[in-house]
Amino acid sequence: MRFYRPLRPIAAMTFDLDDTLYDNRPVIRRTAQKSHAFLQSYHPLLRQFSVEQYQQLRDSLLKQEPDIYHDVSEWRRRAVELAMRNVGLNEDEAGEGSRAVMAEFAYWRSQVEVPDETHSTLAMLAERIPLVVITNGNAEPHLFGLDKYFKFILRAGPDGRAKPYHDMYHLAAQNLGLPLENILHIGDDLTTDVAGSVRCGMQSCWINLCAGNLMHIADSRLLPDLEISRLASLTALV
Repeated sequence: MRFYRPLRPIAAMTFDLDDTLYDNRPVIRRTAQKSHAFLQSYHPLLRQFSVEQYQQLRDSLLKQEPDIYHDVSEWRRRAVELAMRNVGLNEDEAGEGSRAVMAEFAYWRSQVEVPDETHSTLAMLAERIPLVVITNGNAEPHLFGLDKYFKFILRAGPDGRAKPYHDMYHLAAQNLGLPLENILHIGDDLTTDVAGSVRCGMQSCWINLCAGNLMHIADSRLLPDLEISRLASLTALV
């Protein structure tokens, strides 16, 4: 544990999900493969639809509607719907098909292996202070046993713009009834988690799980209040 500035009293903690509480990389790889295979099998006209074509549709939607990236699930659904419309399905068929693909995506997206250390740490912390999730992603914690530790879950899109924008950080403080300065946000991303929470007035903890050097990482913009390499270190703070 490395401190970069003195901590103020901590009355609550907010957490990123992906790559903070579990390794999300294998989950994303498997989910992308399974959901795209499902899309190709959904209709004969989609059998040759490639990952590259899908990405082109995502890019075109982002260009037309820059704010769509704040809701990654809707962005994905819209791209799938557009793919179906482009091969000749009508509006109702494409809408139904996109929802079916997203249901398949949601299943695989939440096939997450959570380390025992994450469960034990969150259980211990939750007995002492309120815990909250603030995520830009679309994993569903109730499907892999993490929801029970949190007072509520905030998700980019339905609950505001994606981190590092301040929307969800401020909403968390409002819902908790606590000053921003007494909330510690924990995350792995130096831009969305560290810079985002520091700029909005929260305290920030960078979880450095890959032995990175804060002074030699390109996206290191603002110092966190502290740096940890194991989630269990947080139990020493409360």
